[in-house]
Amino acid sequence: MEQITVNKKTSVKRKLIGIVTSDKMIKTITVRVDRAVRHPKYGKIYTISKKYKAHDEHGKAKMGDTVEIVEIRPLAKDKKWLYSKTIKQAIQ
Repeated sequence: MEQITVNKKTSVKRKLIGIVTSDKMIKTITVRVDRAVRHPKYGKIYTISKKYKAHDEHGKAKMGDTVEIVEIRPLAKDKKWLYSKTIKQAIQ
């Protein structure tokens, strides 16, 4: 008798690290993620910033904290990330 194995599709969840720029919304934080990019022609390295809205159920992340966010299913029109953990707390 043959055994049939079924491979379940596992999704790769992206993780980003950024700084909380706003925590004024209920259960939502805004995280700024910076990345360094090299110019294709001139070779200069410059910084590109992008803001992501992340779901923070318990309101643990505060403004200025360095946090990790994980990609999840869409919770709102522009909220597709989940607050995972605080890496470094801001100096108050």
